[in-house]
Amino acid sequence: MAEATDLTADTADTAEPPQHTKTLEKQVTGATIWLTGLPSAGKTTIAYELAKTLRAEGHRVEVLDGDEIREYLSAGLGFSREDRHTNVQRIGFLAELLARNGVLALVPVIAPYADSREAVRKRHQVGGTAYLEVHVATPVEVCSERDVKGLYAKQAAGELSGLTGVDDPYEVPDSPDLRIESHHQTVQESAAALRALLTERGLAA
Repeated sequence: MAEATDLTADTADTAEPPQHTKTLEKQVTGATIWLTGLPSAGKTTIAYELAKTLRAEGHRVEVLDGDEIREYLSAGLGFSREDRHTNVQRIGFLAELLARNGVLALVPVIAPYADSREAVRKRHQVGGTAYLEVHVATPVEVCSERDVKGLYAKQAAGELSGLTGVDDPYEVPDSPDLRIESHHQTVQESAAALRALLTERGLAA
């Protein structure tokens, strides 16, 4: 007599995933959140504070730190307008790739030129990927007092040129999705304002 065929394994492999799994998959929404502003405006600090909150809530999050990108992806680029544009486009490509695969990509990068930021926005629009522009609107006077990396001091001493917002242009966003005045509120309050925007736009429940 022929042995009975065991279909258990095949059935397990081809069975439909549980309904709750499908529901969770539908809830995964990616987006790029670009925090633009002057050096020492607080962009990176706010991004990491928000990332901490989002991860605790179970979201997939990556922070694309501008210094790390410069070191590992854009090491050959300088700080001319053309090189700055290229750097921003590289970061925009990476952010969009992450975002369309369900990651909330937080990008605390200066991106001083409006046309560079607009090109990144259009890349996301073409791909149907959510994109938010956040202007961390800390005045240059406050940034120079914070001077986290010592850049303002070096520029004042003549050791550095091409500092964004001082002797190199920064084109202020006309209509960002959110404008944060970090000099008037705590890091936690700034991150909370951005978290509220994500909820409002349906990007993080």
